[in-house]
Amino acid sequence: MNLLETSQAIQAGNVSLGIELGSTRIKAVLITADYHTVAAGSYNWENKLENNVWTYSLEAVWTGIQTSYKQLAAEVQSKYHQPITNIKSIGISAMMHGYLAFDQADNLLVPFRTWRNNITGQAADELTKLFNFNIPQRWTIAHLYQAILNDEAHVNELDFVTTLAGYVHWQLSGEKVLGTGDASGVFPIDPATGYYDQKMLDQFSAQANVKKYPWSIEKVLPAVKPAGQAAGQLTETGAKLLDPTGNLQGGSLMAPPEGDAGTGMVGTNSVRQRTGNISVGTSAFSMVVLDQSLKQVHRDIDMVMTPDGSPVAMVHVNNCSSDINAWTSLFGTFAQRLGVDIPADKLYGTLFLEATRADPNAGGLINYSYLSGENITKMDAGRPLFVRTPNSNFNLPNFMLTQLYAAFAPLEIGMEILTEEEGIQTDVMIAQGGLFKTPVIGQQVLANALNIPITIMENAGEGGPWGMAVLAEFAENGDGQDLADYLDSNVFSHPETMTLSPEPAGVTGYQEFLKNYVAALPVEGEAIKTIPDQNGGK
Repeated sequence: MNLLETSQAIQAGNVSLGIELGSTRIKAVLITADYHTVAAGSYNWENKLENNVWTYSLEAVWTGIQTSYKQLAAEVQSKYHQPITNIKSIGISAMMHGYLAFDQADNLLVPFRTWRNNITGQAADELTKLFNFNIPQRWTIAHLYQAILNDEAHVNELDFVTTLAGYVHWQLSGEKVLGTGDASGVFPIDPATGYYDQKMLDQFSAQANVKKYPWSIEKVLPAVKPAGQAAGQLTETGAKLLDPTGNLQGGSLMAPPEGDAGTGMVGTNSVRQRTGNISVGTSAFSMVVLDQSLKQVHRDIDMVMTPDGSPVAMVHVNNCSSDINAWTSLFGTFAQRLGVDIPADKLYGTLFLEATRADPNAGGLINYSYLSGENITKMDAGRPLFVRTPNSNFNLPNFMLTQLYAAFAPLEIGMEILTEEEGIQTDVMIAQGGLFKTPVIGQQVLANALNIPITIMENAGEGGPWGMAVLAEFAENGDGQDLADYLDSNVFSHPETMTLSPEPAGVTGYQEFLKNYVAALPVEGEAIKTIPDQNGGK
């Protein structure tokens, strides 16, 4: 669309909005019916470790959403001289998993427990054994069952549990519902029905320590809807919550709310069988859409769903880019002390470029990027740790390559289960995330680490909220079409991509790094055991 056509679309309300609440940023993206971005707004936020629980306040949720929307609306007004009064369809996505629990009066019973917590080990183990299905610590049902095992007082008052995306959608529409992908990180989904697995619901309800409560699990969990269906409408109250100025009117179709894994699949056109994608940010995860069942239950492999209900094998790691961000900030502060103010993109680009001059094995340096616990390597808390020997080749190129190597190490360990133990292969693996805003370098390191070709799309840095906007458009105009076909024929008919293959020297160097990384994991374990957290957590 040209400028005039876009302005007319905004005036007519023929636009769709996607909002994604990520780990470090909330972002809103407005698109036209041809899937081009009209405007965007964002808000930076951080989780807090309070009373040994990683959390965000609900006040911060709405401050971030309203700030993001306000920026987006201001950009629309500036570019197109039009206020946003009507939006055709809206979709909400957010970090998957976690635990938001409410009573009958809609009061939050305990602070939001995010995916980042490693406090549900007993519950996850017991439920995995009960269901013969892997239940990770992050999942909502693990948080609920751990609260039961802990005999927490709030469980008796429970009326409703949901995820962050489900909570925001509920406040905007009044509907207690989740998209299939997000719901599959709450409780196992039966691929045959597209709903929670009834046998497992019955098994859960039959537990003696569950029976004593006045609620039933079926009524506590949100409803489930696949991509393409309507999940309510934006209420007038919801419109004012999103846009306190009052310009935005209610009535927008609401798409089923999704998790960031689902929007990552949509944003990379990876919902068809034998496709896969990798999303990197504060956490990282790989998603492989399966064309065959796994041979056995793996504790490090999540079985989740695409937004339209296809089984997906997911490798999720809690830590990825946070330590890179911390070190980059340190270098930026040093530059400022010298009177040099370097823009963030240039700072990251300059440091990443140094990694191209490194030794293939990163000079024998080792880094653990654990700001929180890491399930893949069996660490129940985080202690960022950099280790070198007196004879390591300690220089800036090797230091930066070590940071990139470490960011992908737990992911590579998890992916080995799929490739080596299960023999799972993909036709394409597409990566997205802010780490790939600097061209080539992160992509090449990831290709070397996993020893597979990695493809990057033009929207690699901003796929999530845009992917949710596409799902909102699909809910309005999908007309019963298969999601994979819809994406191929409408959204990605002429994608701009770049693929990099593994470099033999880089693959060998990464394997040497990884061997040392795994061998020195006891050092990380000792750091967790012996160094107390300054905020009183573990």
